[in-house]
Amino acid sequence: MDCKEEFQTDRKKEMMAIHDAMDVLNGKWKIYILSSICHYNKRRFSDILNDVEGISNKMLSKELKELEVNKLVNRIVLNTHPVTVQYHLTEHGLTLKTIINNLTEWGIAHRREIIKKNQEV
Repeated sequence: MDCKEEFQTDRKKEMMAIHDAMDVLNGKWKIYILSSICHYNKRRFSDILNDVEGISNKMLSKELKELEVNKLVNRIVLNTHPVTVQYHLTEHGLTLKTIINNLTEWGIAHRREIIKKNQEV
């Protein structure tokens, strides 16, 4: 295999890695849910519901189950009355913290840039 073929193979692996990441994080709500849990360390279902504007109970439940299946979130049932369910990031989920923080910073900078451009017009 020459250098060009090796380079193309590496690029294909990188693109597959992006595909895998986007497959897990895909959808309208997952990044918001992960951000809520990440920023507070632990969140109750109702807290996440309040943090993520526009999400329904049913959709939040579905998304949390998918995040659990992908080993990003742990669900803990607390021995309270009524029962309280709490969520936190797994060790694997915590690896997303840098990405979430970078997205937050980029979003703030992007909003400033757009507002600045609109004021110049």
